[in-house]
Amino acid sequence: MATEPDGLKSVINKIRSLYNDNSSTGHRFRYALLGFDLLAIAFVIVTSFFEHGRTIDIIDMVIGVIILVDFSLRMSMEKFPRVFFKVATWADIVAMVSFLAPIAGEGLGFLRILRTLRLLHTYQLLARLRRDVRYFRTHEEVIMASINLMVFLFITTGLIYALQFRVNPEIQNYADALYFTVTTLTTTGFGDITLTGTTGRLLSVGVMIVGVTLFLRLAQVLFRPAKVKQPCSNCGLQIHDADAVHCKHCGETIFIETDGRI
Repeated sequence: MATEPDGLKSVINKIRSLYNDNSSTGHRFRYALLGFDLLAIAFVIVTSFFEHGRTIDIIDMVIGVIILVDFSLRMSMEKFPRVFFKVATWADIVAMVSFLAPIAGEGLGFLRILRTLRLLHTYQLLARLRRDVRYFRTHEEVIMASINLMVFLFITTGLIYALQFRVNPEIQNYADALYFTVTTLTTTGFGDITLTGTTGRLLSVGVMIVGVTLFLRLAQVLFRPAKVKQPCSNCGLQIHDADAVHCKHCGETIFIETDGRI
């Protein structure tokens, strides 16, 4: 009888190492999860242009089952289950429902990108990217701003597609929702596509008030980073504000090359 608990404990420890350990196997496993997330998003985007048949429904179910297994494994390893239910966790739940329950609508599958954001922000994966990719180390702030901008764009587009598909004749596929999102966020507003119904109008208001501000902020960080890499000659601090004159750590005078704009 003692061998079964020992065997189960061994399996749990191996699973925990895949999710948490700073090992090559663990990193490969987490990279594989990230790749799965990106493929799932691409699948939902591509299939939004076609009528759904049995094959697509089966693939949806397979994706949902994989998410469910991953979710269950992570929850079983959590010592404090209440702490487990965070924003990223609820994004997983939404994704599971969207893939496993046809009544939920396929558009909610775009919220799965929230899970991709969680994976990218884990300490282990960021540390691995810094060590493996020199370009990432040099341009980390710009890369993360680009990722955040794309995530925000996908989430907003996914919400519009989920709520307007089949009820708004102007939103026929993901490209239509993306087009409306980009024209709204950039304040272009051609007006050839509008959201219908009370829900659509409220969503438009939310995108215009919250979305435009956040979009402009992320774009500013992307094209004009708030921090610059300038090592302090005294203490070695690498990152400083773009307009810094003294090191905020030791007070040493630093000289940051500038084009005259602040």
